[in-house]
Amino acid sequence: MDWDKVRIFLEVARTGQILGAAKRLTLNHATVARQLTALEKDLKTKLLNRRTTGSSLTPSGVALLAAAERAESELLRVGAQLTSAADKLAGTVRIGAPEGLGNYFLADQLGAFAAANPDLVVQLVALPRTFSLAKREADIVVTLERPEEGRLISTKLIDYTLSVYASGDYLARSKPIREPGDLADHLLITYIHDIIYSRALDYASTFGELITRRFECGSVVGQLEAVRAGHGIGILHDYAARNYPELTRVLPANRFTRSYWLVSHPDTHDTRRVREVRRYIVSKVREARQQFIVK
Repeated sequence: MDWDKVRIFLEVARTGQILGAAKRLTLNHATVARQLTALEKDLKTKLLNRRTTGSSLTPSGVALLAAAERAESELLRVGAQLTSAADKLAGTVRIGAPEGLGNYFLADQLGAFAAANPDLVVQLVALPRTFSLAKREADIVVTLERPEEGRLISTKLIDYTLSVYASGDYLARSKPIREPGDLADHLLITYIHDIIYSRALDYASTFGELITRRFECGSVVGQLEAVRAGHGIGILHDYAARNYPELTRVLPANRFTRSYWLVSHPDTHDTRRVREVRRYIVSKVREARQQFIVK
């Protein structure tokens, strides 16, 4: 059985789309479709139900997926052992992280790590979404909650706090905020509740019906910029807000504490490049512990 064809099948099975798999594999759409057809011909069985809306696995496809993932895991395990013996830190490591941590901490730190290791490609994907290690969307993932399912290795990275902030200009021209009840007179800049990807992000609900005026934005960066611009108040990461002296913390008693977890897959966890990036992230976050917790 041709592993190249199986590898293509594995990506299509994970993404559910030939086009999506082609993009991830950096192959032509027609090439992926042709290789799948050739694999089905080699095995004399239909593996996928191909539709315009996507592809689903047939019973034969389900069986092959399980076998292919076992083979992939073994290859990754052996590869980890071999590369661990190498002196040079090389290859590619992709880190999936929440937007706040990614943009306001990891971008700087991992940029420095990449600069110090010229043979290593470090990919930081900082987006408001979850990442699947099983589907190889990343080698290392930072999550807001400890994973409860799957064969994963997770370590608590750090606790962090968020507080209510407004710009000095906004506070100078608005009604004073001395207690939560005063928030009724202000615009809250917050998440779009429908697309929150983790229940840990639902801290704005603490204020319940106190605030009726809202500007909802799905981006941490967008929220922070709207608060900086003086359009309203927002619940911001303390470690991000500290970089902007124009922001003032209000209602200090109303502080929110959340946690970051560092997660990797056992198939690649011990690969030297993954292990070293994990170790570096942990060390840099813990060195900056005081930035993450505001009392």
